Amino acid sequence: MAVPTFVDRVTLYVSAGRGGNGVASVHREKFKPLGGPDGGNGGPGGSIILRVDPDVTTLIDYHHKAKRQATHGGHGAGDHRNGGHGEDLVLPVPDGTVVTEDGEVIADLVGAGTEMVIAAGGRGGLGNAALASAKRKAPGFALLGEPGEERTIGLELKVVADVGLVGFPSAGKSSLIAAISRARPKVADYPFTTLVPNLGVVKAGDTIFTVADVPGLIEGASEGRGLGHDFLRHIERCAALLHVIDLATLEPGRNPVEDLDIIENELARYGGLEDRPRLVALNKADLPDGRDMAEMVTEEIARRGWPVYAISALTHEGLKELTFAMAEIVAAARRDRVVEQAERIVIRPKPKGSGEEFTITETREGWRVRGIKPERWIRQTDFGNEEAVGFLADRLNRLGVESKLVELGAVEGDPVLIGHPDNAVVFDFKPGLDAGGAEMLGRRGEDERLREERPAAGRRRAIQELLPERSEVETRADVARRFDAERTAPDAADRFDDDYLDDPVVGDES
Repeated sequence: MAVPTFVDRVTLYVSAGRGGNGVASVHREKFKPLGGPDGGNGGPGGSIILRVDPDVTTLIDYHHKAKRQATHGGHGAGDHRNGGHGEDLVLPVPDGTVVTEDGEVIADLVGAGTEMVIAAGGRGGLGNAALASAKRKAPGFALLGEPGEERTIGLELKVVADVGLVGFPSAGKSSLIAAISRARPKVADYPFTTLVPNLGVVKAGDTIFTVADVPGLIEGASEGRGLGHDFLRHIERCAALLHVIDLATLEPGRNPVEDLDIIENELARYGGLEDRPRLVALNKADLPDGRDMAEMVTEEIARRGWPVYAISALTHEGLKELTFAMAEIVAAARRDRVVEQAERIVIRPKPKGSGEEFTITETREGWRVRGIKPERWIRQTDFGNEEAVGFLADRLNRLGVESKLVELGAVEGDPVLIGHPDNAVVFDFKPGLDAGGAEMLGRRGEDERLREERPAAGRRRAIQELLPERSEVETRADVARRFDAERTAPDAADRFDDDYLDDPVVGDES
């Protein structure tokens, strides 16, 4: 299979780096057993950046390697040490690259140095030192790093040239660009020799400009004949168009004027090129009858208001006048053009709804909560840590999620889903978890508000406490029966806690 050397369309899969996790740590020093939280923050993940590089002329690198991944951020550490930043991945692209996503153009990269952050790295999670407050003096949890953005984008190259050459196959476009520049495209005596665009740099007086040679057009190209209109996008940015007309075609029924009309009709079908200045080059004037044919059609073509030049790409006849005419049009276009400064483009998420920070809808699965903040907080939460879950509950309450659920009719026990339907986190609705201004007490990593009373556990603890006092012949089951009998006695209220009295008798323990 032939290996392509020019690629102007690719699909690229990009994945930014994940943010590092924060860490929960307590400062330890001699004579200071509880020196306070000192967990550092996680570092942000690396972003993926597209940057216009004048030395890059094709997208072939992304044709061979279509998946690109940036590095992850480092995790935090104790002693207030933050994780390292993930390294950004810079992808060089040619000048004139159009970036699309889901068929929609999101950026047009023109100008050396222009940048676009196509996938932002994930935020690093906060360590417990950053989470400490008057309510939580020594948090026993930290936030997780967020995943980096992932996108599937299309890159399409539109060559940035000053003058575009259009015409039938074998009209001499490649020969012309080879004659007026140092470009050396393939030249042969059969149609469609040129299969990819060629660029040449031309100097006429003090003006230096570029010329683009695209594959030839034939009648019906708009319907897919020949190479179709696939390469016409490469002349969309041209300041002028040069028709290269063959004066010595061997195909019957063709003449220079009809060829010009056919090409103009195909350009009109493509669209967007009507305002470009035109020049006409009658090529191969050195061949027999070529000069006579040029004299016959020059006046008719000139009546359209387009400059006409009889040239020969082989003998270089008329090329000086033609190049100076192109340079004059290019210079005028540059004087009128607004200079575009290199800029940095960042893709931002589109706002959802009417400016609200979250939305709640009732579905068959339960109450679904969507919003940038709630979904980000879910990604940051370590659900294996009760205190982290309690912190999440406080954040959601302060945002107004709980009050909105109550307003919409949610009752305790209803399922609440937060996040995208494909990867949502499900909770059982339990209002009233907000700690308000009270100080959070309890062991690190635990949240007393999430710990439900379990009388059976209290009964087991009480029985365990009685075991050292049992006689040598008593078993654990005997102690349990004695405990249950004493608990149901009339004077039990004076001897046991309420937790034990509310516990039902569940039978003998073995």
